[in-house]
Amino acid sequence: MTSTGIRLHAPAPGWNISADVVVVGSGVAGLTAALRCEAAGLRTVVVTKARLDDGSTRWAQGGIAAALGDGDTPEQHLDDTLVAGAGLCDEEAVRILVTEGPDAVRRLIETGAHFDESEEGGLELTREGGHHRRRIAHAGGDATGAEISRALVEAVRARGLRTIENALVLDLLTDAEGRTAGVTLHVMGEGQHDGVGAVHAPAVVLATGGMGQVFSATTNPSVSTGDGVALALRAGAEVSDLEFVQFHPTVLFLGADAEGQQPLVSEAVRGEGAHLVDADGVRFMVGQHELAELAPRDIVAKGIMRRMQEQDAEHMFLDARHFGAEMWEHRFPTILAACRAHGIDPVTEPVPVAPAAHYASGGVRTDSRGRTTVPGLYACGEVACTGVHGANRLASNSLLEGLVYAERIVADIAASRTDDALHTRVPAPVERPERPAHPLLAPEARFAIQRIMTDGAGVLRSAVSLERAADQLQRLHTEARDALDENGKTAEPGVDTWEATNLLCVARVLVAAALLREETRGCHWREDHADRDDAGWRRHIVVRLNPDRTLAVHTTDTADFPPTRQHHQEQ
Repeated sequence: MTSTGIRLHAPAPGWNISADVVVVGSGVAGLTAALRCEAAGLRTVVVTKARLDDGSTRWAQGGIAAALGDGDTPEQHLDDTLVAGAGLCDEEAVRILVTEGPDAVRRLIETGAHFDESEEGGLELTREGGHHRRRIAHAGGDATGAEISRALVEAVRARGLRTIENALVLDLLTDAEGRTAGVTLHVMGEGQHDGVGAVHAPAVVLATGGMGQVFSATTNPSVSTGDGVALALRAGAEVSDLEFVQFHPTVLFLGADAEGQQPLVSEAVRGEGAHLVDADGVRFMVGQHELAELAPRDIVAKGIMRRMQEQDAEHMFLDARHFGAEMWEHRFPTILAACRAHGIDPVTEPVPVAPAAHYASGGVRTDSRGRTTVPGLYACGEVACTGVHGANRLASNSLLEGLVYAERIVADIAASRTDDALHTRVPAPVERPERPAHPLLAPEARFAIQRIMTDGAGVLRSAVSLERAADQLQRLHTEARDALDENGKTAEPGVDTWEATNLLCVARVLVAAALLREETRGCHWREDHADRDDAGWRRHIVVRLNPDRTLAVHTTDTADFPPTRQHHQEQ
């Protein structure tokens, strides 16, 4: 795979530093990778878009799934994951996750994370949707992500890792052979390195999180603008399965016009016995699936949407009044506080909920060692598509995936430094093109993209809605391109314009894949193709960016993940 030569319009780097590895992102995947790199003796720099603890990990409520309980086994965890993934999981990737996962959680505990314990002193485990066992470890009741983030951030600071906060990564640097040579980035506001600079390194680990901000309503923080996927595409990397965006079934409904990050009502609330009901108190999920409210998330989200359509309602309700005040305060204090902040008391009334964009099951395509199709570029966490999640992520597998695959990436980087002398030196990046190859969108385009995506590529999709979305996105793309091509004008470089441009990039790929997949599978729901079609569509959709900024889209021959370029080189 060769680079597209496309880079964001940005000033030339005014400063640079060198490292062995640059990790982009500070969630569970990024900080785990950084800590393991440092332990392996690698000079490591962590670049993060806001503060170290401002990523999606901090917002994770439910917990982390692993076969840690009595009677549970990795094989049972594997079975539940494969079922949730609706025929598109890579079984090797899932087996790696569930077999290496328990020890990875134990190492996280050794790093300093404190999980809730039972009266007997062992881990207190709960259930979530799609799990047939209690295997979800949690912390602070419903503040698991915050505790994991706290522990990892403290460990990073205690070990003195070099970090660059409030820095938006721009583009991948490559050397004359097309290998990774670092990244360019922009540090926002006052800081040690203000403005655009570069970190030169032979290995880059993308751990930038998700792209939920491509939709109007999401559980993702404002920084989740698909920057890592967009960077990878411009660098020539392949992305896969971007059509599979998981909409969390139970997000606090704040009104039909609510935009931005919405409060999540964790699946663990249903795991502890809460019921989904309509305005008449009817439990509508009973009879739709053997697990009722604890069915995989795509099934619950569809069940809620169907009931909303049937009753012309804007939301459904989650009823956990039978928990009582003590259980709410002890087990779900974060959710209780969020509900009460919006005038709802779940102790005495049902909570209004509706689906909202939550998690990208697809992303930058990797192999089992986190390697992308660009040599030296790795990806892990939500930005990556390892094959673990298939068409629908099993609840609480995301934190575990970040842990397991971050550790595998570091093992590969450490091994490659021993095996390949090229990895022991910092490569020289090729010169920037004189003329910017990628136009920037005005900041207000962000809201236009979100409306287009919510209307055309949300929970319910059809050829008509997706074609309309594709046309509208193409219009935004064409207008920006023509302005640059005809008179060299583009929006002023800055965080808002870079983010809007990244959102448009990932939105175009998502819609192209969703339009091509003419079936309903996992969290991809086509109203005009209501059935799952294993004969025609038990395969992956892979997309890359052409040098002329058009999309190259193809499907794999089978459900197996094709090898990355590095595999080809080894064989």
